[in-house]
Amino acid sequence: MKFGPDNYSYEERCSQGHSSASTIATIEAALSADPDIDNSAIEIRMLGPVVLLEGYITKAADRDKAISLAAMIVGEENVHDRMLSRFPTQ
Repeated sequence: MKFGPDNYSYEERCSQGHSSASTIATIEAALSADPDIDNSAIEIRMLGPVVLLEGYITKAADRDKAISLAAMIVGEENVHDRMLSRFPTQ
């Protein structure tokens, strides 16, 4: 069974029924599956084809990792970082 070529851009997949909810769920699953990132305060929202990463991070490395994982799913040009740093006081 073949539904068509699999070389569509992210925007083209969105217009063909790839919903925001499934994109958000995929990114959340990728973040949850990575044991090195604390994603408990990271929220994922969609604005058209753009993924907005919002909320708080507690380690500088979490920002890079979250952006990288989201970019693997929707493409680097479709990821916008709006996360704020909240580092624990010592």
